[in-house]
Amino acid sequence: MSIRDWPDDERPREKLLQRGAAALSDAELLAIFLRVGVPGRSAVDLARDMLKQHGGLRTLLELDQTAFCATPGLGPAKYVQLQAVLELARRHLEETLQRGDAMQSVADTRRYLMAKMRHHPHEVFAALFLDNKHRVIQYEELFYGTIDSSSVHPRQVVKRALYHNAAAVIVAHNHPSGIAEPSRADETITLRLKEALALVDVRLLDHIVVGDGQTVSLAERGVL
Repeated sequence: MSIRDWPDDERPREKLLQRGAAALSDAELLAIFLRVGVPGRSAVDLARDMLKQHGGLRTLLELDQTAFCATPGLGPAKYVQLQAVLELARRHLEETLQRGDAMQSVADTRRYLMAKMRHHPHEVFAALFLDNKHRVIQYEELFYGTIDSSSVHPRQVVKRALYHNAAAVIVAHNHPSGIAEPSRADETITLRLKEALALVDVRLLDHIVVGDGQTVSLAERGVL
């Protein structure tokens, strides 16, 4: 049966308009993005098949172009649309942080850092440079590879903080293993950065470790 033959309150688009996007399932939201199905399968059927095949929404959204386009009914145009939607979501988070206090919007800050960093196959060390109201000035990825005390250079972090005229900094790095538990090296780096930034009157507010769907704050752990 075509979606057009469904009752109005069961059609994904009408359901969204009546009850809001949060009321829809992953398959229904994906069906709106797909717009049409394939012969013999509605857009919702196709969406359910895709979610089952890839083990869930997150895995599906993170597919590369080759894997995404291997699904019947999908192609480069849909892949481009999906990447645009994901980037819009990331930019929305960034603008939200720029308008508000990053330390008062801890959940948004962590979501933003996770969206920016968790997909990297290698370790990345990044910084959020903040103004005196803790609004985001700039996000920058500074170091790549194995993140330890010898690969993170406090002088470079200080240099970029001065360049942006930042009053405060939140640093972050990802663990490709997916486990966000901080190491001894993470604690050592944090204290070195705190001392270096303090010399130029810039506060280190937090060091966040990004894992697979989770983050850990070294400030909350009492390191800062």
